[in-house]
Amino acid sequence: MKKQFVTLIILFLFININFSQINPKNIEIVRDNYGVPHIYGKTDAEVAYGLAWAHSEDDFKTIQQGYLAGNALLSKHIGLKGAGADFLTQLIESKETVNKLYSTLSSDFINIAQGYAEGINKYAELHPKEVLEKSLFPVTVKKMLRYSFLQLFISNEAGNLVSSIVSNNVPRPNPIEAEMNGSNTFAFNSNKTGKKETYLAINTHQPLDGPTSWYEAHLISEEGTNIIGATFAGAPCILIGANQNLAWAHTVNFPDKADVFELEMHPTKKWHYLVDGKTYKLEKKQAKLFVKFLGIRIKINKKYFTSIYGPTLKNKNGFYSVRTPSLFTIKSLEQWWRMNKANSFTEFYNILKKNDLPGYNIGYADKNDTIFYISNGIIPKRNDQYDWRKVVPGNTKKTLWNSYYKTEELPQVINPKSGYIYNANHSPFKSTSIDENPLAENFSKNMGYELYDNNRSTRLYNLIKSYDKIDYQDFKKIKYDRTLPTPLNYNFADLNQLFEMNPNDFPKISDLLSIIQKWDRVANADSYGAGAYAMMYYNLRKYYNKLKKDNIFSKEMLAECLKEVKKNMIESFGSINVKLGDYQKLVRGNKEISIFGLPDVITAMRGVNYKDGKIKITHGESYIQLVKFSNGKVEIESVISYGSSDHEDSPHYNDQMEMYSKFKTKKMTFNKEEIYINSEKIYNPK
Repeated sequence: MKKQFVTLIILFLFININFSQINPKNIEIVRDNYGVPHIYGKTDAEVAYGLAWAHSEDDFKTIQQGYLAGNALLSKHIGLKGAGADFLTQLIESKETVNKLYSTLSSDFINIAQGYAEGINKYAELHPKEVLEKSLFPVTVKKMLRYSFLQLFISNEAGNLVSSIVSNNVPRPNPIEAEMNGSNTFAFNSNKTGKKETYLAINTHQPLDGPTSWYEAHLISEEGTNIIGATFAGAPCILIGANQNLAWAHTVNFPDKADVFELEMHPTKKWHYLVDGKTYKLEKKQAKLFVKFLGIRIKINKKYFTSIYGPTLKNKNGFYSVRTPSLFTIKSLEQWWRMNKANSFTEFYNILKKNDLPGYNIGYADKNDTIFYISNGIIPKRNDQYDWRKVVPGNTKKTLWNSYYKTEELPQVINPKSGYIYNANHSPFKSTSIDENPLAENFSKNMGYELYDNNRSTRLYNLIKSYDKIDYQDFKKIKYDRTLPTPLNYNFADLNQLFEMNPNDFPKISDLLSIIQKWDRVANADSYGAGAYAMMYYNLRKYYNKLKKDNIFSKEMLAECLKEVKKNMIESFGSINVKLGDYQKLVRGNKEISIFGLPDVITAMRGVNYKDGKIKITHGESYIQLVKFSNGKVEIESVISYGSSDHEDSPHYNDQMEMYSKFKTKKMTFNKEEIYINSEKIYNPK
């Protein structure tokens, strides 16, 4: 009997280790003329396998980098530069939390994630030279979830709070940096289009490279999945996109999603803290990190703690804990996967009610003429006695929140009579016409919702209001608008003094000032005014900390900045007449092209120092999808900043750059026959 039992156990283990739900022959990857994979499979799990395979073919390195960070192995691969991510994922106890909450996932989703993991592992097995760190493999569902857990913690702004504790600068970062990023979404239904047509703009502004850059794909299964959109490296489903019935977009929102607590330490007991007079002991732990010295890998340990409030760190001022709702769920990817398969607004909204996405605005449209906006997120119910935008006391359970607002209790708009919704990372209380907006007074101030506009939101609203009716061409004109509003409306500071300065009062910069003041405020690549303004804007960041409480850049401060800009122009370009496209470049491999855009115009762009006084774009217009529902059918066009492949020897490494720079798009289709006829390559993954 004992021998039979052992045999059964061995058989069970063998089945679980070797049995695969995937038959690669059931999967076809159809590459279109731009290399975008259209992935067909019988089951969702097989499609996830195909997505993993196709994405690995195009960018296996980035997928691995994300997983390495999420599993505290990045420093093992690259040394000190990876130590920050490795420390953070251990600080928030990704491994322990995923293990603890794994049973909350549905078996359906685990199958999908397992299919994706199998695709990654098979690719790694057959391409061993591309493997960055052997100890990462085999990738498991839990390893995938640890990376998602880290990513969402960071996107909830909690990563910034950890950094501020470490740098003794609790609690908030410089807002001018946040202003340089951004995303847009807007939708119109028949009340605004004047016909049986509904439009949605999916216009996220992400890094153009790296783990949070977009990858475009089309997923089709016999289990009801059929969606075109974009995802991040390592995710087994689409994160933004459209199926044949509905579409959605995300923009980052900024309610208060993370808090810092200052602990009251016990006066005599080391590593103990007080909460309501009761003594608690900090759990002391060690993060394992790696550095490389003279090619030798050295393991080091770094101390951290946990308290009843959350992950805890010590700096020169004391002990601080960070708490954010993303620390208590691992179901975000499952919710996104279910959103992929929704067929109606009711289904979509019921999925949102599961409340597993810790943040992100959602713009929505569907074939039934429904448009919808919500400032989504897992928002804690906090005690009104405290100012939660500051550090709050960690010595009372009055600040220890444990419950959240329901989806129905968040700011949202559905089918406004105005016929439009919009968001550009600004206030949810300015998301449609003035008389139909959610009212800020109906929501607790401790939810921390934004109350401001920015240049993009101001310009979007003014453009939408300028049209009585908006047809599809008008919709595209709005999407590709490149104009700063008058007056300027940056939410971090007032720059309008720039246009009120008399050039005669500033003779050393009068010529440069005149170029900017005569500028039409359009961020075209061939604009001299846009070039001068862009150089001033990037140089202005160093002056932010000199601002007074009114946050107005004085004329004297602007003049000082412009003197530096003029000097840099002459040194780098030999003239103060510098076109925007001469200053900023879109760069991919050996290809370098002049590019439009500025921070906080609708077609936003953000760059970093490049060479010869120029900058290259790293953030901004990335994946763009424009969706039209008409007579029950959907039409999609899209473009991405570079191309589908991350390999320099691929024709799809940078084949969308010119199209992107000229405000053009490619047509996407759900029609299987058309996809196959126009395919570049059809094959099965291994």
